[in-house]
Amino acid sequence: MKKAKWLMVVTVLLACAGAEQVWAGTIKINGSTTVLPIAQKVAEAYMKEFPEVSIAVSGGGSGNGIKALIDGTTDVANSSRFIKGKEVQAAVEKGRYPVPFAVAYDCIVPVVHPANPVKDLTLEQLKSIYMGKISNWKELGGVDKKIAVISRDTSSGTYEVWEEKVMDKERVFPGALLQASNGAVAQAVAKNENAIGYVGFGYLNEDLKGLTVNGVEGNAETTLSGKYPVSRALFMFTGGWPEGDVLNFINYVLNPMKGQKYVKEAGFVPLY
Repeated sequence: MKKAKWLMVVTVLLACAGAEQVWAGTIKINGSTTVLPIAQKVAEAYMKEFPEVSIAVSGGGSGNGIKALIDGTTDVANSSRFIKGKEVQAAVEKGRYPVPFAVAYDCIVPVVHPANPVKDLTLEQLKSIYMGKISNWKELGGVDKKIAVISRDTSSGTYEVWEEKVMDKERVFPGALLQASNGAVAQAVAKNENAIGYVGFGYLNEDLKGLTVNGVEGNAETTLSGKYPVSRALFMFTGGWPEGDVLNFINYVLNPMKGQKYVKEAGFVPLY
């Protein structure tokens, strides 16, 4: 009889342990450094509400995040651009079917040092700067100093949107200094009075001066209306229709009263 009771207790304990394993999980999120602050804030809030779930968030660029999704080494790929056809094909060949979720809106803002007198540039002027055709601030109404051009590396979704909307598919000239993240661009521009770079809206700070483009300021209103010419959606991709913890997390991100609140706190534009 005692043995039967002992076995019953052991069975209950094992069942409880098994139940804990079913509900406890780890979500891996990788990719865009633009989406990174959003993912970090939402993940922190989510883990407070659901402490049985652990979320690991890392950057590395949109291209690297999508590659990790294709390879099956991440559950969610953050991307500041839409997935490419060749990436979809590579995923399908590995039995994965990427599903996009727009989680926020953003605009890419050209930035200079606060001491720089230049306030506005046209799309054509920005293109000429990044092609190396305009090389001195004097040509733009600024001081007689050589422009230090700072750009993102080619694995960056921010770079690809800049290449499409500003460069009109032309390549950035070889003299530009390439940086691996929005934060690195922001730091480089803040330290150089002659520099120009571009960052996601959420990375603007008091150490940078955001320029207007074609006379339009990049902000929440002009981003949502499409008036600002370098606007975009930000995405989280899953390797198929999400389930379990990943589905709950995506729903949390999209919830107007939960995840979208943290989109705004991160400095980006909520969906609603």
